[in-house]
Amino acid sequence: MRRVWAAIPAAGVGARMGADVPKQYLPLCGVPVLAHGLRRLGDHPKVSGVAVALAPGDPYWQRMEVRCRAPLWVTSGGALRSDSVLAALSVLAIHGDGDDWVLVHDAARPCLRRADLDRLIGALWDHPVGGLLAVPVGDTLKRAGPASEVLGTVARDGLWQAQTPQMFRLGALIAALEQVAAGGGVVTDESQAMERMGLAPRLIEGHAGNIKITRPEDLARAALYLRSQDQE
Repeated sequence: MRRVWAAIPAAGVGARMGADVPKQYLPLCGVPVLAHGLRRLGDHPKVSGVAVALAPGDPYWQRMEVRCRAPLWVTSGGALRSDSVLAALSVLAIHGDGDDWVLVHDAARPCLRRADLDRLIGALWDHPVGGLLAVPVGDTLKRAGPASEVLGTVARDGLWQAQTPQMFRLGALIAALEQVAAGGGVVTDESQAMERMGLAPRLIEGHAGNIKITRPEDLARAALYLRSQDQE
């Protein structure tokens, strides 16, 4: 029977936060940012195991109390997000099958809603490729020049903002990321790697509150979203 696994690349340093520790370890509602997404994935009844890719020599992981239902494995990540994802997938491949599904989720995206995760898994279970949570772009988009001057307005029709988790078959995603690495390319998410294989992932509408912690003010926004989830 096809299973579902989860991979979390957590080797980044989050330089734009300007903090003393990587952003995934900053406190948010009493626990590190990373713990929120990890628990949401690791406690889901369909998830058979979670692999987390950490920076080599990461001193923060051992200080974090980690509790989730599913088995948890830790490995060393790489300089690029795709390197860390591939490292986590390699661990999962030891335990899983190539036709299994894998959910790849940002370490700094703590506000994943259970309802969105359920919808993603349900909508893609029989899909030939897989897909990702995303939200339609609602703001007017400007293209900027080197001095931050406006070069033009970008039509937002058909544009979506990608989120995570992104859900693909384990074997296919490993093959796609290995092909990118072999060619010296860079991808910013797993969908892009699959797209380079000529495949068309499906967009599953998520929630605007599934934000990624990038700047200091995002922590306050994330706390509001998490508190609102607790009240639902």
